[in-house]
Amino acid sequence: MALSDDLIRRYTRSLLLSRMRILCNHGFYGLLLMHLRYSLDETIKKVATDGEKILFHPDFLNQLTDQELDYVMMHQIAHIALQHCTRGEQLDQELFHVACDIVVNSYLLQEAGGDPDSISLHPNGPCIHTLPDGSEGYLYTAEQVYEILQKASSPGSTSKDQHQDPNSNFSLEQWDDHTRWAHLQQNNLFGLVWSQRARAAAQITKKRTSDRNLPLLAERLLHALRDPQTDWRVILNNFIQEEITDYSFTPPDRRFDDSPFFLPDFNDKSTVVKNILFMIDTSGSMSDEMITAAYSEVLGALVQFGGKLEGWLGFFDAEVIPPQPFSDESELKIIRPAGGGGTSFEIIFQYVADHMAQDPPASIIVLTDGYAPFPPQALAQNIPVLWLLNNESVQPPWGKVARLKL
Repeated sequence: MALSDDLIRRYTRSLLLSRMRILCNHGFYGLLLMHLRYSLDETIKKVATDGEKILFHPDFLNQLTDQELDYVMMHQIAHIALQHCTRGEQLDQELFHVACDIVVNSYLLQEAGGDPDSISLHPNGPCIHTLPDGSEGYLYTAEQVYEILQKASSPGSTSKDQHQDPNSNFSLEQWDDHTRWAHLQQNNLFGLVWSQRARAAAQITKKRTSDRNLPLLAERLLHALRDPQTDWRVILNNFIQEEITDYSFTPPDRRFDDSPFFLPDFNDKSTVVKNILFMIDTSGSMSDEMITAAYSEVLGALVQFGGKLEGWLGFFDAEVIPPQPFSDESELKIIRPAGGGGTSFEIIFQYVADHMAQDPPASIIVLTDGYAPFPPQALAQNIPVLWLLNNESVQPPWGKVARLKL
């Protein structure tokens, strides 16, 4: 059914006013909503997001009060900020989407000071926000909630909260359409783009308010990335001496007196460091915290060099996720981690030999826990290698070593 120009203008005004209210009353969520577009779509039942737009069926939008519309908008952007759209591919989709709704609704309930009307849609009342034991969803990740719901719905379960059976959940089945998420699970750019947007919004919000008033979701995402521990200007200088035009080996850098390195002082702040291959271990032994710390180090290297760092960022487990080139911070931020299987260091060097022979890296930096057999040094083909390890127990038999504390 074609919409009249008057209706389109009215719906557009309603959406823009909602975003303005959220920006004024819930700044963190409002800042994130500024990155989205909005669309009327009669092919969906109620509302959905594809990671770039929030799509409303006109009839559903027309039925919402201002408070309900604000809730729906915040609900969608919270899914995106938490990257629910990219996760759970191997899980039961219906149950996982219920888990995602529980987490989001719980965050929004806390944001509204515990007012159940803030997460309510007429005529159904408050949307689901707790687990079967009554605990709030924001205390868990979506995957953790999924596991709890799975156990609670299994045969023989003694859960007393049968009204929270996912199969009868209003939140999922009647209005929040998650089917538009599917294409994002294969999108290698989406995750890091929104990680940085969420972190930036959280930092802005923190500057404008006290820590005590920082939204729970903003606080969680603000700590997702961490400050780097490594002085990358010193470390990288050790690997690329042939590209550095202004340094001296007398005296060595005293910050590393206890390290196995003998490092020159670095004096040329304008040098562009090129062709560095960063490889992050994303195998099953690497936790999300470890991978986040590793990625933070790579981002920190670029920041410390003032953007004068170029190379590739790749990921590996038992296979190599092909490294992607970067020459500035924006390019680095859209490269998304992938992996989760076993670990092989040998495949890194085999990949370099097979795919990068015409433009080999000046150095290879492997960020890992070190829990895999180390290959023969000859496979490195005389390319300097740094193992940046997140533990003290592993000692590589060759290459340079630095330690990263979690």
